Amino acid sequence: MSSTPIRAGIVGGAGYIGGELLRLLLGHPEVDVVAATSTRLAGRRVDGGHPNLRGRTSLAYCRPDQLPEVDVLFFTSSSLDDPATRASLASRAKVVYDLSSDLRLRDTDLFAKHYGRTHPEPELCQQAVTGIPELNRELLRTADLVSVAGCMASAAVLGLNPLAREDLVEETVTLDGRVGSSGSGASAGEMNLHSERSGVLRVFAPLGHRHQAEVSQATGLDARMTATGIDAVRGVQVVCRATTRPGVTEAAVRKAYRAHYADEPFVRVVAQKRGNYRYPEPKILLGSNHCDVGFAHDADTRQLLVISALDNLVKGGAGNAVQCLNIRMGWDERTGLDFPGLHPI
Repeated sequence: MSSTPIRAGIVGGAGYIGGELLRLLLGHPEVDVVAATSTRLAGRRVDGGHPNLRGRTSLAYCRPDQLPEVDVLFFTSSSLDDPATRASLASRAKVVYDLSSDLRLRDTDLFAKHYGRTHPEPELCQQAVTGIPELNRELLRTADLVSVAGCMASAAVLGLNPLAREDLVEETVTLDGRVGSSGSGASAGEMNLHSERSGVLRVFAPLGHRHQAEVSQATGLDARMTATGIDAVRGVQVVCRATTRPGVTEAAVRKAYRAHYADEPFVRVVAQKRGNYRYPEPKILLGSNHCDVGFAHDADTRQLLVISALDNLVKGGAGNAVQCLNIRMGWDERTGLDFPGLHPI
């Protein structure tokens, strides 16, 4: 461990992802959080909106223009509406992690298709390394600009990548993503009120959810995605339907997962024959940086069902960013991320 912690800043610390970054980084032995910005809450303590941090910090929000020089900077929301301010803020750090959707797609035509606007800074999309450690660990060791993948995209990519790399499945895959209400952010509007969200199973993207482009980009597969809001606060579960290549057995699928994830600290292969938790469930992962991946295979029909689960705010967001930071700084990847989740909850 280094003797002097690095200085970290968070642009947009008041939202759910900002709160998770604060929670993780305040407990990180190698990091000193020196600033968190909020235009609306400037001057107020961060533990006012993040009450779980009471007693952990006396930090108060600052305005973005008050952001000091830092070693690492985290963007938690889109800044495409004000590229000049973004550039000014990014210049105050050597290493930048962007947890928004701004830089996730290298193909700016796809970005325009899925986000309904022309990207104002396409060169940044080309520069950014995708923040999925299990795919891009070597690139992340030296990357100064990282785009952290979306929560459902991360789950789907981790579920499908071994199959794609070993050429075990046909090109087209269909994805059913289920996500809790925190996936919409802290200011998602009236449709995220308890009275509107409670008890809901709402298909909010029946075809072509924007995360499918991230999945295709990372795996080379032709991903088709549906997304559903569920009656939970945290958690993502993605069910991927694929067709195995002729002759591919269940043993070959299991071998691919074991080989690709044997040494991964945060991906666990869960495909048991019996028990209550024989397939991945997000509930037991809440607060943790783990992604659980499981599968079921029908040899007669060649149908393969892949199930991935994670906490959308941790392994699907802030935790993934901290894992990328650990890699970049040469620390143990598990530093600050060893919470295993709770059961029962």
